Amino acid sequence: MVEAAIEMQDVVVVGGGAAGLMCAATAAARGRKVLLLEHNKRPGAKILISGGGRCNFTNQDAVAAAYLSENRHFAKSALSRYTPWDFMDLLARHGVTWHEKTLGQLFCDQGAGRILEVLLAECRHAGAEVRSGVAVKGVTFEGGRYLLATSAGPMSAEALVIASGGLSIPKMGATGFAYDVARQFGLALVEPEPALVPFTFTDRDLAFMKPLAGVAADSVVACGKASFREALLFTHRGLSGPAILQISSYWHAGEVVTINLLPDEGDVLGWLKHCRDTRPKAALKTLLAEKIATRLADAIAESWPGIMASFSNKTLEAIAARLGAWEVVPAGTEGFAKAEVTRGGVDTEGLSSKTMEAKAQPGLYFIGECVDVTGWLGGYNFQWAWASGWAAGQYV
Repeated sequence: MVEAAIEMQDVVVVGGGAAGLMCAATAAARGRKVLLLEHNKRPGAKILISGGGRCNFTNQDAVAAAYLSENRHFAKSALSRYTPWDFMDLLARHGVTWHEKTLGQLFCDQGAGRILEVLLAECRHAGAEVRSGVAVKGVTFEGGRYLLATSAGPMSAEALVIASGGLSIPKMGATGFAYDVARQFGLALVEPEPALVPFTFTDRDLAFMKPLAGVAADSVVACGKASFREALLFTHRGLSGPAILQISSYWHAGEVVTINLLPDEGDVLGWLKHCRDTRPKAALKTLLAEKIATRLADAIAESWPGIMASFSNKTLEAIAARLGAWEVVPAGTEGFAKAEVTRGGVDTEGLSSKTMEAKAQPGLYFIGECVDVTGWLGGYNFQWAWASGWAAGQYV
């Protein structure tokens, strides 16, 4: 039996998502012979579904402080060298336009498919080959080169870039491949966990939450020292919405999450006392319905029937606590199936923040979501993908 010829490359990038495509195009533009392998039938699956199909491709406020990592300084180098404005310049060269939605979030006017088209065009122009439907079955390091066993035959490369993502949204092809390779070559992992993910609750809490499914509320949600003001959404399984997704990245099992449902009332107790003085005959649900959704106002007020004049200071304190500092303890999250990203991953202690190369394994790079760098909701994780992919692309 004749053995298959080994396909030779300068660089092989494993993973055709945001980080992998950016890295492949950047490296090829430097004259490197680059092959990108994507195990799905087409690249960019998560790009295409992002932002409801509009692709929230970056955030104007994407600085290191908006990222979680065991080493909070690690992301600074890449983010400072490839900024949101650099990616905007790339899109502008391709005639792409965008708009800011809220909180610095930038969305593509032409849709998520156009972002993917730009990245693929950059790869074609630079000479990087993108090959889909190819699975990598194993990796070895021999004679200063990486040998890959793939479904398309053996391949060899001077540099190997792992851009295969984390464990979030497995139905779109997410696997633990990056972590397997990291372990194989002696890199440590920070335990991967779901992030930017809805909370689930026990039946006791769901008795209140489930009937409110579909109700949204402007809120400040906090856990530990972290807090976010955005919309909260009640679901049949618990709580979701941007504020909850944001705080989920900071939450650990058993911790209390505090919710302020009246963020515009700095002193909720003072407001309630003022209402008692000025509108003594009003029902609590009437007053609350002027501030929050009627269904939510009615649900909260069920515990305090009667008119405002009938409430003692102690009762108003209890109501104020429920409105301004509602404490809940999630039973868990909806897991990787619903998580937008993965918290944790390849430990940054083993990587160069300048090049994304493994310190103890020459020619091996990790970029994007598989690294222990997790951004806030709102385009931050795409910016990390662009920046880390670009950084590695400069050195592979």
